[in-house]
Amino acid sequence: MSILVNRDTKIIVQGLTGKTGGFHTEQALAYYGTRMVGGVHPTKGGQTWTGSNGESLPIYASVAEAKDATGATASVIYVPPAGAADAIIEAIEAEVPFITCITEGIPVLDMVRAKARLDRSSSRLLGPNCPGVLTPEECKIGIMPGSIFKKGNVGIVSRSGTLTYEAVFQTTNEGLGQTTAVGIGGDPVKGTEFIDVLELFLADEATQSIIMIGEIGGGAEEDAAQFLIDEAKKGRKKPMAGFIAGRTAPKGRTMGHAGAVVSGGKGDAESKIAAMEAAGIRVSPSPARLGTTRGGGGPLRLTPTSPLYRSAAPTRRCAPALPRRGREKLRLIPPATAA
Repeated sequence: MSILVNRDTKIIVQGLTGKTGGFHTEQALAYYGTRMVGGVHPTKGGQTWTGSNGESLPIYASVAEAKDATGATASVIYVPPAGAADAIIEAIEAEVPFITCITEGIPVLDMVRAKARLDRSSSRLLGPNCPGVLTPEECKIGIMPGSIFKKGNVGIVSRSGTLTYEAVFQTTNEGLGQTTAVGIGGDPVKGTEFIDVLELFLADEATQSIIMIGEIGGGAEEDAAQFLIDEAKKGRKKPMAGFIAGRTAPKGRTMGHAGAVVSGGKGDAESKIAAMEAAGIRVSPSPARLGTTRGGGGPLRLTPTSPLYRSAAPTRRCAPALPRRGREKLRLIPPATAA
């Protein structure tokens, strides 16, 4: 089993004819035959998109037309920021069940308008500003690198795209694999929160353990922790590991994602870590140790054998400063105490 997407998911692409949409559609088609069934462009309806490897998909003038013609159950959006919110609303009004918006930089006011329309619909929105969702060996929506995935038993949910890949890579190396990996995105106004995904993972029989990756800003991690505490009282609990990005961020500083804003003494890393640990989540001090962290409520069956596992110390020191011309080669090296 899996959540959100599987080998039967039929996907249309809003923004297929653009460079980004075309590239990632090719990647999806190459990933175990993900069922990309068409594209949407308001002025190119009736034309055909052709990929670099000879793949072709029909283009429709509207999402409603594409859904009716193909039986699509999902849409992925690669539309530039200025038009992305309208693309989301069009997919909602066409009653597409599952919508994924990859676009970064959508104005907050535009997303407030789209979210209001979403709340009055039956559609589910993932994103915006997210890497998408991938069920190993079945379906890839978005920009995640399929080569690092392996079918298995760990569910992964993250606000950070890059750290999603890190958790996937480590669980693959540990031989655990994934049921589904979901990137919910880092914007303050989005369609899917941690609680929505955790609810699905708790109900999924194939998901035996969960990794949750959050970051500073907002209260989503604290809300998720309280949800897990409440569900545990009902007997619904699975081993979990986690990580909070931004622990070393200066107080009062806005960093990274648009949602990573700490205000009013809330949303800082320490409060999130405390809430997650109270919910039984084993919080890793370093993203490089996600694959070897044991989860509260039972082990994730991870041992420190990953190539990324170099030392019990969570910190690393940088190599000596290099001349300006050589700085592109600067890399992190393990502490002297590393094995």
